[in-house]
Amino acid sequence: MASTTLETSFRDAPFDTLADTYDQTFTFSRIGRVQREAVTREMDRVFRPGQRVLEINCGTGVDALHLATRGVAVLACDVAPRMIGVARQRADKARLEGLLRAPIEFRVLAAERIGLLRNASFTQFDGVLSNFAGLNCLSDLSAVARDLAMLLKPGARAVLCLFGRLCVWEIVWYLGHGNPGKAFRRLRPGESLAILADGAAVPVRYFSVRELCHRFSPHFRLESCKGVGVAVPPSYVEPWAQRFPRVLSLASYIDQWLGRCPLMRAMSDHVLITLERSVA
Repeated sequence: MASTTLETSFRDAPFDTLADTYDQTFTFSRIGRVQREAVTREMDRVFRPGQRVLEINCGTGVDALHLATRGVAVLACDVAPRMIGVARQRADKARLEGLLRAPIEFRVLAAERIGLLRNASFTQFDGVLSNFAGLNCLSDLSAVARDLAMLLKPGARAVLCLFGRLCVWEIVWYLGHGNPGKAFRRLRPGESLAILADGAAVPVRYFSVRELCHRFSPHFRLESCKGVGVAVPPSYVEPWAQRFPRVLSLASYIDQWLGRCPLMRAMSDHVLITLERSVA
């Protein structure tokens, strides 16, 4: 059972408004599946059966469940209690079906408070995962990086997927719809406000790869960087993807190549970076 210190009730969790619809609108959407497959390939490359991984901003638990079915033990955390509720239901179902090959645990814990795990007799983790822009919503990414460094073994790796600083698809899409404010929102300094639902909004910050490496330095060094969503569009273009599934399949294939090109990967919807915890 989780301790009352770590299992906290968060009344101000805007992403709770998406808990009931997130899987339908993103996880199981055509674009969501394609973009998640790109991250899953990197997860499978980095994390091995028998390891123990910490996931922050875990959402509805899809990635944690994938790792646990491969034999990777996971402690998955999110600030939104309703998101964690969906994740626990998903894990319970998989457990009953005999799909889990390693332990999986979910906790209501904000990424900004992840350092609390240091005081809970936790052994160090073999890796950390954060998928699909949860880190873009944090006010002090450097502080979270320091906390993560203390929780990871030397040489452990962090697989992080965040919104990129420049998304060509977004610029073209919103300019075509007469909305220059959204077209260039990622290029503005400071933070933007993302409206999740009526009365629910979160501040979002966009980083270049250089900025991300700076915030995670000196505790982590960059191992690899890929673009996710260069040819594949952002999730709000889902109606287009449903109309042209073959074009999306082609874009997915092209993405695997463009995402590795230094210039093109900087123009993607998401940037996928793998960092190594410094030994010193």
